[in-house]
Amino acid sequence: MPFVYPDNNLSYPENFASMMWKVQPTYEPNPVLVKALDVLFILHADHEQNCGTTAMRTVGSSHSDPYVATAAAAAALYGPRHGGANEAVLKMLNKIGHIDNIPAYVETVKAGKTKLEGFGHRVYKNFDPRATIIKKTADEVFAVTGNNPLLDIALKLEEIALADDYFISRRLYPNVDFYSGLIYQAMGFPVEMFTVLFAIPRTAGWLAHYKELAEHESKIYRPRQLYIGSDVRDFVPMSER
Repeated sequence: MPFVYPDNNLSYPENFASMMWKVQPTYEPNPVLVKALDVLFILHADHEQNCGTTAMRTVGSSHSDPYVATAAAAAALYGPRHGGANEAVLKMLNKIGHIDNIPAYVETVKAGKTKLEGFGHRVYKNFDPRATIIKKTADEVFAVTGNNPLLDIALKLEEIALADDYFISRRLYPNVDFYSGLIYQAMGFPVEMFTVLFAIPRTAGWLAHYKELAEHESKIYRPRQLYIGSDVRDFVPMSER
């Protein structure tokens, strides 16, 4: 594949699409897919004190340069519990395999034997407002790319879960990761690149936090500790153990 240089006449998402997939001089990014990339990048740019952002601020508070602070944030995002959330949704949908298997899978979730990926959020306790936007974006993307076979499973899973008292009582609703992986896959991105796609827009948010730290002369981060171990322990010499 030839190296494609950026074009100053294109917007950021247009350039990104062009540099990813341009193999002919006449290539023009699909406006629907470009808009979807733009929406996804905006939704992922910043999101409260998540794990990666906290890592960025912690390292930045020691007056490390923005490059190593960003590297720390990216390392946090690399963890499957953080940046791998939308990839986990696809793995779950593939594991379910067919709409007919959804009720049995839901029962294993309710029994505590597995997780319902892409549902619930540490901050959004009623619903994730980003999920409403991204679901509409998914419809627009699939109208261009054609339906992802996993979409039917995702829609049915969402329908069943949102009608079940188990999930309703626990306020488990689809979050931003539930549909983003399906969109990226439909666009042609490999699953292994999903966390990279997360990191690209999130870097803008990370650097905004770094800039805020620098401008406000924030103190170095040092979280307090709460000891939860034993109150009293008898000392036993090594010779007697």
